[in-house]
Amino acid sequence: MAWWTQTGRLAREWAPVLKVLAVLWLVLALFMLLPWGVLLWEGDPDAHAFAASLLLVVGAVVTSLWLTWRIPVELKTQQMFVLTTLSWVTISGFASLPLVLGAPQLSLTNAVFESVSAITTTGSTILTGIENLSDGLKLWRGLMQWLGGIGIIVMGIAILPFLKVGGMRLFQTESSDWSDKVMPRTGGIAKATLLIYLAGTLAATLAYWGGGMLPLDAVVHAMSSVSTGGFANSDASFGAYADQPRLLWMGTFFMLWGALPFVLYIRTLRGSRLALWRDEQVRGLVILLLVVVAVLTLYRVQRGDAPFLALTHTAFNVVSVVTTTGYASDDYTQWGPLAVMAFFYLTFVGGCSGSTSGGMKIFRFQVALKMLTSQLRFLIHTHGVFVSRYNGLPLTDEIHRAVVAFSFFFFLTIAGLALALSLLGLDLVTALTGAATAVTNVGPGLGDIIGPAGNFSSLPDAAKWLLCIGMLMGRLEILTVLVLLTPMFWRK
Repeated sequence: MAWWTQTGRLAREWAPVLKVLAVLWLVLALFMLLPWGVLLWEGDPDAHAFAASLLLVVGAVVTSLWLTWRIPVELKTQQMFVLTTLSWVTISGFASLPLVLGAPQLSLTNAVFESVSAITTTGSTILTGIENLSDGLKLWRGLMQWLGGIGIIVMGIAILPFLKVGGMRLFQTESSDWSDKVMPRTGGIAKATLLIYLAGTLAATLAYWGGGMLPLDAVVHAMSSVSTGGFANSDASFGAYADQPRLLWMGTFFMLWGALPFVLYIRTLRGSRLALWRDEQVRGLVILLLVVVAVLTLYRVQRGDAPFLALTHTAFNVVSVVTTTGYASDDYTQWGPLAVMAFFYLTFVGGCSGSTSGGMKIFRFQVALKMLTSQLRFLIHTHGVFVSRYNGLPLTDEIHRAVVAFSFFFFLTIAGLALALSLLGLDLVTALTGAATAVTNVGPGLGDIIGPAGNFSSLPDAAKWLLCIGMLMGRLEILTVLVLLTPMFWRK
């Protein structure tokens, strides 16, 4: 009897999590209708794969809502950690169904790898002959990244600050407060964010289309640009347009647009015209990009490349890697040793918090620099009191501890994943850069196998599953997942 009572209590406790998951699955199912409609219109047999996938997802939704219909959604911190992880894992699983059942008929491993890469906006791919995929599957790859992008924004401005993960408390706003008093304002920010995201996608679509892309290519590239995802409709990635500088500069702009904090776009529209430039993250990111692009462009010109062409491709690929988009317009591993090392370092940077980009995020490097400066001052003036500030706010010990802890576990995760990949027989460059690009959600690594001119199809299945774990952990900011593995968490 005690066992039955305990089981009932656990069911009631976790029912709200299942109910929210069911709503998220329903959103995924609604987006599946778009490629399904395209395939039905074209009379493509891949329509059957989407129909079967829809039935499976809707079946899971109906079952979950039926079991939890009378349960109110009141989430505690412990449940939020579980929900955040399960949402990304389960949505990636359901999103892989059309890839298994559709024309590519991918193995479960390859399909899950592709969907995890899409939903986390990593951009790594195992597909070859992408040009030959049905229009529906091309659209689905773009939609997965677009959905992942808006999910990342919501997580960055509402969930991670609330959970105090990795120093994200710095960006606490009314959207990060889950109390009843603030929820109406939270809903307003969510709607504004979605509208801005839609507007950016529409602008990118029209720009690419006007620049010479076919309509479907313009839509897919727009979705993967603003989501900083990096999926393209060609095996050559954005290199298919390498001879069209206008499109490369458009891509550079929209990747950077997706890597800036969306909350600041809202403030700008509400009248604070200098909101973007006043933010330390934005200034730091822009200055970094300008310096790196200038140095690598001069380096390439010194090696004999045409100045404008060198500037165009350097700007595009640097912005792509720093924003963790993962497009490639050229094989930058052939630009010389300085460029190869620079791109490896840039893999770890990332864009701004509250954007669609991954990586360490620029604010953590800035906080670390402020901590180092304060420590050096203290060594000189041992009795001094130094207060570091970020965007005008004091950096508390809580923020310092969170940033240091995140940074340690971030690089420890990459090191552990690289070691595991090397045990599977991967060479040093592939193992190390594969681990780094997975956890940072960048996409391509370095080397002949997974570099910008290759893909991940030849890796063993075990390596792909490990990289899936790395991509999910990187997207969920490491600690959100690691906390679930501690016995203390489950004793709360």
